[in-house]
Amino acid sequence: MIKSPAEVELMAESGRLLASVFTWLDGQPLAGRTTMEINDLVEAFIVDDLAARPASKGQYGYGFVLNCSRNQVVCHGVPSTEDVLRDGDIVNFDITLEKNGFIADSSKTYLIGEVSPTARRLVQTTYEAMWKGIRAVRPGARLGDIGHAVERHAKRAGYSVVQDYCGHGIGREMHEKPEVLHFGRPGTGMALREGMVFTIEPMLNQGRRTVRTEDDGWTVVTTDGKLSAQFEHTVAVTADGVRVLTLRPEENAARA
Repeated sequence: MIKSPAEVELMAESGRLLASVFTWLDGQPLAGRTTMEINDLVEAFIVDDLAARPASKGQYGYGFVLNCSRNQVVCHGVPSTEDVLRDGDIVNFDITLEKNGFIADSSKTYLIGEVSPTARRLVQTTYEAMWKGIRAVRPGARLGDIGHAVERHAKRAGYSVVQDYCGHGIGREMHEKPEVLHFGRPGTGMALREGMVFTIEPMLNQGRRTVRTEDDGWTVVTTDGKLSAQFEHTVAVTADGVRVLTLRPEENAARA
């Protein structure tokens, strides 16, 4: 689970490239496009512009570059030529990228056009909850500290945290140890050590936390049909805190 300083730097390069995918995607018109169109555009950008590999394609038999999870879809939404993004939608794009043998993983929930205040609040709270978890990362902290920070923020806003899926270690493989839960008790779980690299990727639901998988074997939706949102970053434990390897330039500016 422990990456050397040189390996962390290679992962940071993968993270920097993946961040640039989202920065590029921010400038693309999304309304009226199918999720398959967006999948194909992202693939071309990763392969042709960044000379990198879309790591999700072919992983576990999955045939696409990204997951696109719209409205009540919690995660693992599959691109489709019939799934058109429309005004008022929220949609999460979960993208992975491999460069020099190391993988980075990140996701962002986008607001399409004029989104309702309730949907906007869910998305904003989910983003804040991710950062609550990130700020709990430091050597000697526990995995339970991350989960507690996420869950506390979500519950205070009246949302539930999906417990069926979690963050994960990452490196040469997309999914490595440890598992990073987005709920838990502070002071419990594995102690964090410098050189650990993992994802923090909470999924918050407007209603109940329960989910089900649709017949395609991939798409996970809320059981009550209410909205779900997600954000994700890949982070590294440093000597004195945390480094967000997939941090986007606009996030740097917002935190300055």
